[in-house]
Amino acid sequence: MKKIVLLLAFCLSIGNLFAQDANADKLREEGDAAMQAKNYEEAATKYSEYLKLTNYEDADRIFNCGFAAFNAKKYDDAVKFYDMSIQKKNNVDNAYVGKAMSLRNLDKAEEFCSTVEAGLAVNPKNVNLEKILYGYCMKQGQAAQKAGKLDKAEELFKDVLVVNDVKYKGNALYSLGVMFYNDGAKILASATPLATSDADKYSKEKAKADAQMAKAKGYLEQALKLNPEDANSKKILDAINAAK
Repeated sequence: MKKIVLLLAFCLSIGNLFAQDANADKLREEGDAAMQAKNYEEAATKYSEYLKLTNYEDADRIFNCGFAAFNAKKYDDAVKFYDMSIQKKNNVDNAYVGKAMSLRNLDKAEEFCSTVEAGLAVNPKNVNLEKILYGYCMKQGQAAQKAGKLDKAEELFKDVLVVNDVKYKGNALYSLGVMFYNDGAKILASATPLATSDADKYSKEKAKADAQMAKAKGYLEQALKLNPEDANSKKILDAINAAK
């Protein structure tokens, strides 16, 4: 009797495995069909259930799940699955791009930048990563500059400098130069009336302006090293040198 019970239990476990495999196959096929139809929300759901059943062994469906989640605007899920794709070394360049775009849409600036840098460390020629880094950091940098947060703007513009694209780097350096030039000029303009009424205060304000101009000069000189024909950077640099 004991042998019969053990045999029955063994048969039941085999039956459960077959049922689980059949269910996994069904979920995978439904996910593929939803993906083909661009029904990304359903594709993400079906793939997620399928991957859970199969212990996340299907590297291609892991990437597809990240892609579907991104297009369904489920960005946290997209980050998770793109991360898994990177760890499995599958479609790595595109996985880094997808993860970075998801983090960008979640407005997680630090994680976004670190993800891009990690992706470029793996493949320095990933032009798509460079493009989204440039677009995001320049836009956010300009917003920070407009809000008067120059330290934040400087950090964001400098994040662009990890790329290889000379045009992107040059534009970031020019933006840095212009930002500090304008700030220095603004400080100096406000301080000028003090030159005759309060010499000490004027001297302090002028020192602040000079420090900003020195920063501007450093960035503009870097921009001209990248592109000696950069007329805009040369014009501002000439103005700084002439003011001395």
